[in-house]
Amino acid sequence: MAHYVIMGCGRVGAMLAHTLDNAGHSVAVIDQEPRAFRRLRPTFGGTQVTGVGFDRTTLTQAGIEEAFAFAAVSSGDNSNILATRVARETFHVPHVVARIYDPGRAEIYQRLGIPTVAAVRWSADQVLRRILPEQSINGDFRESSGRLILGELSLDPSWLGHPLHTVEAAAGVRIAYVTRFGEGMLPRPDTSYQQGDVLHAMMNVDRTAEISRILSHSPAKENQ
Repeated sequence: MAHYVIMGCGRVGAMLAHTLDNAGHSVAVIDQEPRAFRRLRPTFGGTQVTGVGFDRTTLTQAGIEEAFAFAAVSSGDNSNILATRVARETFHVPHVVARIYDPGRAEIYQRLGIPTVAAVRWSADQVLRRILPEQSINGDFRESSGRLILGELSLDPSWLGHPLHTVEAAAGVRIAYVTRFGEGMLPRPDTSYQQGDVLHAMMNVDRTAEISRILSHSPAKENQ
């Protein structure tokens, strides 16, 4: 079980909080407006923190220093991006995601290495897939026999700079394509994993837990 911090207690923020709480995780929800917490059910077991989501004191009160992931899902693009950068760059939270309303900014945010979800194709599931390793490997495509799926990989930051073929060899997957700066690209033999990349790979369904475990740790020396 891990600790999650959510900025924004709107409809989506509350949905995320309830989903994570139901799964047994520790959750803290931040919102500037105390009335927003009315969206949380009475049985919600997490923490409610009133304050600005990109304020360091507020984030500390929410337990950001122990957080496994941070999701900024308020109604403001700038606030979401700023809060996400503070969480990642100041508190070194390993998994972050920001909700955006302007898809045209996606490439800029990708260059900053910030995973984003545009409101035009928004769902709480998309955020969960970026902050829960067991969700991030859920497949977007499953071949007819049901044995193989195409899904996003979640890698430890220590894999940055490593050739994609070392990722394939270590995890036993085949990388189908890479999303870089908001655009899909086919990997070449010399393609390396860069900050902000999203790797989409074919893998055996019965190995997804093992693949997540392997890639959540630093590469073995023989793969470096």
